[in-house]
Amino acid sequence: MITAGQVKELRERTGAGMMDCKKALGETNGDLDEAIALLRKKGAASAEKKAGRIAAEGVVQLLISDDASCGTLLEVNCETDFVAKDDSFNGFAAALTHLIVSQNPADVEALSTLTMESGASVEAERQELIAKIGENISIRRFETLVAEAGQIAGYMHGTRIGVLVSTSGVGELGRDLAMHIAASRPVCISEADMPSDVLTREREIYTAQAAESGKSPEIVEKMVDGRVKKFLKENTLLGQPFVKNPDISVAELLSQGNASMDGMLRFEVGEGLEKKVDDFVAEVMAQAKAE
Repeated sequence: MITAGQVKELRERTGAGMMDCKKALGETNGDLDEAIALLRKKGAASAEKKAGRIAAEGVVQLLISDDASCGTLLEVNCETDFVAKDDSFNGFAAALTHLIVSQNPADVEALSTLTMESGASVEAERQELIAKIGENISIRRFETLVAEAGQIAGYMHGTRIGVLVSTSGVGELGRDLAMHIAASRPVCISEADMPSDVLTREREIYTAQAAESGKSPEIVEKMVDGRVKKFLKENTLLGQPFVKNPDISVAELLSQGNASMDGMLRFEVGEGLEKKVDDFVAEVMAQAKAE
């Protein structure tokens, strides 16, 4: 059964009409991402206005080793932005980042078993912090980037976005490249790195849109190829205009300095998560029925 909440969220994310959204959800069995793709194919979605909506609260922590050979990004979530600014919460997240760099745990589960400076395990410290603050706290993810050659550089935008880059021959430009990634959100470094499923989905959408033009298959194919090329330019790091000098691409910038980009990581608080929204009307109605 398709709920009013699902229709509302799809409308907010696409700008499409209510009936279009309801029909798309019905045809995709309530799958939001599939419904967005369907609306795009039909031309009903004016824009994915909130496709990347960030809802969960928390912080991202970044730490680079003293020799710049590796760096770590960590995301720890809480329920409110008030707690995200709490000193105890941020101290816990910072301590975890240092622990990850020094102990190199395989995953969050392994991290939870490590011992902190207090002598307690990470999990015990987390439970104690939950009891103290009164909100659920979760260690969502962490990832480490190692420089095979060259060095690691990073950039933090407040406490919500963190970026690490592995570069060769870049020098001080590494931080600027990390800042660019924070702002421009490339999917990957080069066209060759673009996930095949993402490229296939975009091509299917562009093909469906172009077919509506009534033009010949040959013209449609050229239209699709042009749109795919534009998509790759806008969503690969090397194809994007450099934020500090939009007259050149990142690829051209690196070429000028005989430098290379070997790897990147970008964390943003809550990406891919949605904050629970309470439907108080439904809650009251359900309670009234129960009574």
